[in-house]
Amino acid sequence: MRTRPKPTTLNRSILLLSLLLWTASGCLKLEVEPRSLEATEQFFADESAYAASLARLYAGLAVTGQQGPSGAPDLQNMDEGFSSYLRQYWQLQELTTEEAIIGWTDDGLPDLHAHTWTSDNQFVRTMYSRIYFQVAQVNEFLRQSTEEKLRQRNVSDATRGRVPGYRAEARFLRALSYLQGMDLFGAIPLYTENNPLGGAPLPQSNRGILFDFLESELHDILAYLPEPGAQQYGRIDRAAVWALQARLFLNAEVYTGRLRYDECLQACRKIIQSGRYRLAEDYRHLFLTDNHTSPEIIFAIPFDGLNTQTWGGMTYLIHAALGGSMRPEDYGVRGAWAGLRTTSALVELFTRQAFPDRRADFYTAGQRLEIERVSDFQQGYALPKYRNLDQAGVPGSNETFPDTDFPLFRLGEIYLTYAEATLRGAAGGERATALEYLNALRQRAGAEDLLTDADLHLDYLLDERARELHWEAHRRTDLIRFGQFTTNRTWPWKGGVAAGTFTPEYRALFPIPEAELLANPALRQNAGY
Repeated sequence: MRTRPKPTTLNRSILLLSLLLWTASGCLKLEVEPRSLEATEQFFADESAYAASLARLYAGLAVTGQQGPSGAPDLQNMDEGFSSYLRQYWQLQELTTEEAIIGWTDDGLPDLHAHTWTSDNQFVRTMYSRIYFQVAQVNEFLRQSTEEKLRQRNVSDATRGRVPGYRAEARFLRALSYLQGMDLFGAIPLYTENNPLGGAPLPQSNRGILFDFLESELHDILAYLPEPGAQQYGRIDRAAVWALQARLFLNAEVYTGRLRYDECLQACRKIIQSGRYRLAEDYRHLFLTDNHTSPEIIFAIPFDGLNTQTWGGMTYLIHAALGGSMRPEDYGVRGAWAGLRTTSALVELFTRQAFPDRRADFYTAGQRLEIERVSDFQQGYALPKYRNLDQAGVPGSNETFPDTDFPLFRLGEIYLTYAEATLRGAAGGERATALEYLNALRQRAGAEDLLTDADLHLDYLLDERARELHWEAHRRTDLIRFGQFTTNRTWPWKGGVAAGTFTPEYRALFPIPEAELLANPALRQNAGY
């Protein structure tokens, strides 16, 4: 059984490598030199700096600055609560689809669901900045942890033995950000530790180049990582790499026009055949404060109410989903922000089934199914998927900042991906095995009737991915892969119309932020913007 790491380990350490680099403004310059080379050398003179720096790279997915929950932000000129990596990634993946809608009217926020965002949208801009803030930190960590640097600093053999693994973890985190950046923005610059500091800003690399880089990186780092389940919780092992490979290969046709379903299937098989993971008996337990004990989660972004305080991340996902007649204390928190709900289009994916699906955890008391006024929280069903409670109903350590971790990769996703790769023609994919995996998900959800081979088709899979993975930051990417994000599918208030309407196909990519275009003349805007 995995245990939550002690406060002194990775999910607490907020020692900021960024202090030695820069605090970013609205645009990022990855080619600038660190603020103080002397300070950098002093920092790494302490051998604990390598683990601390790696901790900060992981923490970049959760926290927003030098202290929690606010007061010394990583990114300047924007609200720190809005600047959370997870919060912004979740919003771009979910608020742009039928799975989520928000009633707040902050500048640019309603545009996400309406598909009317511009290159000056603050949420699009912040996500782009977050991606490259992560990349910049990883690149500097890699520059400071070379064998030559370790030798110059007379680093001990014990630390030198650990650093190759640290570097592999850092490269994984950079690959994660680049994959998400490529998915959201298309062609983006590819900065690595090998780009000279002080050099000219780079133009974009097309998705084919980025894809090949990611494939190579993920292949190369496997040898330096432990087997599934052998790593400290909150850090990646080989299974996390295979999970990221599965996502990369599943979407290869969108990114490059090449079919890579064979490799996608192979990555899924490695996770499943490791024997390390099994489905949680109760679906809801995946989204509670003790989800770090789940046998299903492959890699999660850890949150801790005492040591990982932020107004983004799980604080946002839990508080913003509460309002109306909902009692915050029933969800382990104090205060409802009355923002996030879902639309009737997601609800219908559950109600069209012949069985009551346990994953349909909608709050309906006092809520209307249909939405006439987006700003009214009680229009649209609430969806309190994440809670600051454990399986026994005991609240987390803090009533404001949750202890609930965000599951980034889990076995349920891998089952669905195996099935999709099989249906899309992956060599060696077995329909009987795909049925077995999908029926395992259905049985956990409460279905007594099993799927048959005649039921196994891509339309079913797209709907099942929403039922199983809703609000886990998958939906936009899924809809694009199935050709249903802009055209061929509507939902309430898509395109700014109550009934929903098709939107231009160029909306499948977000624009390069205007501030980045001004800062880097080598960049070119995506078509349509």
